[in-house]
Amino acid sequence: MGETTVTTLEGREEAVPSPVADAAGQGFLRRMRTPRRPRLWFEILLIAVSYWTYSQIRNAVPEQRSAALRNADWIWRVENDLGISVEQSVNHAVNSVTWLIVGMNYYYATLHFIVTLGVLVWLYRSHPGRYAATRLVVFATTAVALIGYYFFPLAPPRLMNGGHFVDTVMVHQTWGSMASGDLKHMSNQYAAMPSMHIGWSLWCGLTIFALAKLPWVRILGLLYPATTLLVIVSTANHFWLDAVGGMLCLAFGFTVSRLWYGAFPYALPRTVAVRGTDDGLLLPTKA
Repeated sequence: MGETTVTTLEGREEAVPSPVADAAGQGFLRRMRTPRRPRLWFEILLIAVSYWTYSQIRNAVPEQRSAALRNADWIWRVENDLGISVEQSVNHAVNSVTWLIVGMNYYYATLHFIVTLGVLVWLYRSHPGRYAATRLVVFATTAVALIGYYFFPLAPPRLMNGGHFVDTVMVHQTWGSMASGDLKHMSNQYAAMPSMHIGWSLWCGLTIFALAKLPWVRILGLLYPATTLLVIVSTANHFWLDAVGGMLCLAFGFTVSRLWYGAFPYALPRTVAVRGTDDGLLLPTKA
């Protein structure tokens, strides 16, 4: 029923795809690529399972200590050659101000999750038509980051041999880093490239800047990834180039979302209407 046959001039029969089957396939693809109202239970389950899977894969990557330390030395040489190797100076300067570095330790440990989830909730409530496309950016960004962790193990500056960096969590005995203290055995310490603190915070910042209405909120959106960059360097958890890696992963995420939905997430309609009478799709109504 899915195919018909026709007789060619040479007298041979050839299968021809059924128009009904083609229409059904195109209709299914169109439904998958059309913005629709997200379902709360599904989103909670999806995010929970996705983060659990990400954590399992990230931590399952073999901790290639020797290779990670060699790569850290190489990154440090490259940055020296480029004249951007200021991580050690920043680390020591900020560490000398106890209240500031302690605050940054807690910032590094918590806002990574809190702000990202907060932006997702805001999108879900206020921009349902853009939610799925914007969420896809995060998922694609995170997925490609796992490739970096596997093929380019990298020790953070605080673990370099002879790097003279200060492990600020260890020195100030603050809670928070899954890669320091008693929690270090629960996380892959050599998965520093790319920095998802930067990938996710930049996603948050761009989303807030693009969609928020209040000017001061939009400014805060841009300040968030900039502050995160200062924090990851000050706490000696990342090199500058790890941040570049996170930015490249985010660019990949936006590309995937653009190709799938046919537009950048922020250009999609803000809301979705009731189901259409013809094909049951949720049709976009306003920007």
